[in-house]
Amino acid sequence: MEAGNKIRSSAHPNSLAPPVCGGASRGTLGRYLARRLVEIGVKDVFSVPGDFNLTLLDHLIAEPELNLIGCCNELNAGYAADGYARSKGVGACVVTFTVGGLSALNAIAGAYSENLPVICIVGGPNSNDYGTNRILHHTIGLPDFSQELRCFQTITCAQAVVNNLDDAHELIDTAISTALKESKPVYISISCNLPGIPHPTFAREPVPFLLAPKVSNQLGLEAAVEATADFLNKAVKPVLVGGPKLRVAKAQEAFVELADASGYPIAVMPSAKGLVPEHHPHFIGTYWGAVSTSFCGEIVESADAYVFVGPIFNDYSSVGYSLLFTKEKAVIVQPNRVTIGNGPSFGWVFMTDFLSALAKKLKRNSTAVENYRRIFIPPGMPLKRGNDEPLRVNVLFKHIQDMLSGESAVIAETGDSWFNCQKLQLPENCGYEFQMQYGSIGWSVGATLGYAQAAKDKRVIACIGDGSFQVTAQDISTMIRCGQRSIIFLINNGGYTIEVEIHDGPYNVIKNWNYSGLVDAIHNGDGKCWTAKVRTEEELKEAISTATGAKRDSLCFIEVFAHKDDTSKELLEWGSRVSSANSRPPNPQ
Repeated sequence: MEAGNKIRSSAHPNSLAPPVCGGASRGTLGRYLARRLVEIGVKDVFSVPGDFNLTLLDHLIAEPELNLIGCCNELNAGYAADGYARSKGVGACVVTFTVGGLSALNAIAGAYSENLPVICIVGGPNSNDYGTNRILHHTIGLPDFSQELRCFQTITCAQAVVNNLDDAHELIDTAISTALKESKPVYISISCNLPGIPHPTFAREPVPFLLAPKVSNQLGLEAAVEATADFLNKAVKPVLVGGPKLRVAKAQEAFVELADASGYPIAVMPSAKGLVPEHHPHFIGTYWGAVSTSFCGEIVESADAYVFVGPIFNDYSSVGYSLLFTKEKAVIVQPNRVTIGNGPSFGWVFMTDFLSALAKKLKRNSTAVENYRRIFIPPGMPLKRGNDEPLRVNVLFKHIQDMLSGESAVIAETGDSWFNCQKLQLPENCGYEFQMQYGSIGWSVGATLGYAQAAKDKRVIACIGDGSFQVTAQDISTMIRCGQRSIIFLINNGGYTIEVEIHDGPYNVIKNWNYSGLVDAIHNGDGKCWTAKVRTEEELKEAISTATGAKRDSLCFIEVFAHKDDTSKELLEWGSRVSSANSRPPNPQ
């Protein structure tokens, strides 16, 4: 959401909402919350009913511009709100008190880690029960109702417990605006007896609120730009690396502006894939230390200056802390701070302002791009095999690459799909999402549901491992109910492959399911769904042809059989380095 702009009812949350006339719930808390969700761009709310939220759900259903989507469990509802927020800029889920809220906790924590504004709404106890010594159902048997709130305090940026109508509007507005400003989830609890009661504070159409504009410290901005330009203009072969906080700062356009003006090669950190345009003529690939795409790591690590825009350096993105770059050569641009080498550091300088101003001050330098083109050798093609040979994963992803366009989006599940999908070259406007910071297996099923619901103009292609799918499989049901037409590649290789490569053991082997048979059973003849089993390249080509042709309006589930040891070379390297980092002995005391 652009700072300083009014919030509106549409996919793009930057202008005023049209008034809604009539409706039995006019002037009530339930209607007020529904209108606020519509105004910020939420058209779909993911929910699981429970006795504490049922009246609230009635009022959300009564809002004509809001679509309530019932999910199979609260975890998936939270994951769906996460996926929805990745496309629309904000998402929402509604669950019931404690049993629902604590089930959604893991998904909301993931949204926090990925800087996604998700509004988690909980139907709470009757307002009369607060301050009494009563014990309620759905609790842990104590007369203290704050357990759920205390759990959410550590994984949300604001919390509102609405058990009084007098200040309900203020609590709701503060929570929602905080989510949008900080790009983090918030928690809102609504007492179950309040949604339908009229109150004078809701007597008129909600007045759209403004988010105060974030304006850089002008002197700090000028000093940061001058110092950075001086630092970079002295460099021989500088490079530009995009990081995941580009999304938080809404700085993708400014990043491209800087790339165009500077002539520097642009690389992307793995967790920022999809935020940097890969069709750009200066794009050189993913910088991921030892598992970088071909020739990208060499160019970045041999540079004498690098600009990291919105990075997060954790043990996964640094491949067990093995990145070979030095802080003295780096300019680190965070959403509200710029640091050059070991110093100086400039605060209250916002990323978009800084990148646009810096673009006007840099001398054009394409030396590193020319070096990359000089050493680059195109990756080899998978070996040609006979028609009856078992399908290999690299062949599968060669065909997925051919499916991509500006009308598609890729969802990559935690696991080897991270590494195989990372090597896909994204066409212009092709979406791409994965959850690298939190890395919760099973995330992609709910996220595919939410993203596809938000981005109806795109066909989502999800790559999910069998172990991950077993965690959250139920909401395939919701995808079918919603008439979604995603293509899901279920990679059946008999276990938790990513864990095998970090540390193997019998716990990484799972019970094999008839995955396509399970989806057929969930489909049960109601809705549009098509499944296939694929064991060879010929069968794969035939399945893709059907999914993109005769069954293009259906949810397509393609179960791909692969050998348990058929992994990307990047996972093998990454797994050994992360294992080494995990197993470091204690420092001497």
